[in-house]
Amino acid sequence: MADTLIIQTRGLRKEYGSTVALQGLDIEIEAGGIVGILGPNGAGKTTFVETLEGLRKPTSGSVTVLGMNPATQGKALRERLGVQLQKTALPTELTVREMLDLFASFYDSALPSDSILEKVDLLPQACLKAATLSGGQQQRLVVGIALIHDPELVILDEPTTGLDPKARRDLHGVIRELRERGRTTLLTTHYIEEAEHLCDRVIMIRDGEIVADGTPFDLVGQSSESSTIWIQVDGPMDPAPLIAAGVEPLGQEGEHHKFTTTDPTATILALGDMLRSQGLRLEDLRLKRPTLEDVYLELMGDVPEDRGEVSL
Repeated sequence: MADTLIIQTRGLRKEYGSTVALQGLDIEIEAGGIVGILGPNGAGKTTFVETLEGLRKPTSGSVTVLGMNPATQGKALRERLGVQLQKTALPTELTVREMLDLFASFYDSALPSDSILEKVDLLPQACLKAATLSGGQQQRLVVGIALIHDPELVILDEPTTGLDPKARRDLHGVIRELRERGRTTLLTTHYIEEAEHLCDRVIMIRDGEIVADGTPFDLVGQSSESSTIWIQVDGPMDPAPLIAAGVEPLGQEGEHHKFTTTDPTATILALGDMLRSQGLRLEDLRLKRPTLEDVYLELMGDVPEDRGEVSL
């Protein structure tokens, strides 16, 4: 299952009049992991996932999801695909449990509604009408609806928007559990730190094109940003060996000497040699490497977060 190709696009292009939302995307996604889609507003994230869901037809190119064409095999695909849209209008007069039971009836088989309510932490609200839920609770309900039929592939479009930190962390647990059970999750998110800590793979999109694709660790490793290192020792220190290894001194912060480096490994090796040669004892060492956010900002440049265009 782990090596099964679950999503494949070839030359995927989508136009809205003169606006090109997707510019010939070639993407392959295997089953069993968590894949994040990052990009500013208008980058094409929602267009991409809604094309996978069969809600939008490509202008050109091909799309295969779970071996099916979403545009022509939508009914069969929906039995195996769970979807949480960015915006969902819920029937206001149904209770939370009735809502899940309703959506469960749409599928050939489904999980017990209470098991889903427990997963998304809505069991205490099971008998409340959906209209009375807070925005964050409604968001969790929509995610529960996406999971009611135990789908092989789950597509979540900004699922943690509006959630408080605890609810966001709980939802991360649900997504990780899906991975443990061999399911695949594709999610768009504006929370770059969320993608860095949660996703096995991150695809960054700008102006409808892929500008980066890899594991968070690999993408961070490609950053041109420097690492910052703080060093505290038990006596006077001559930083010359560190400077010779390419480290740039930035003065002191309290009792710590502060440096930047583009090669943390060489810095640590030079630090060991320096401590031995100068007879010093290391009391504290702190290292801050570039983050996925640094990579994102490098690649996205000056793209504004809200370009006033149609939602893409």
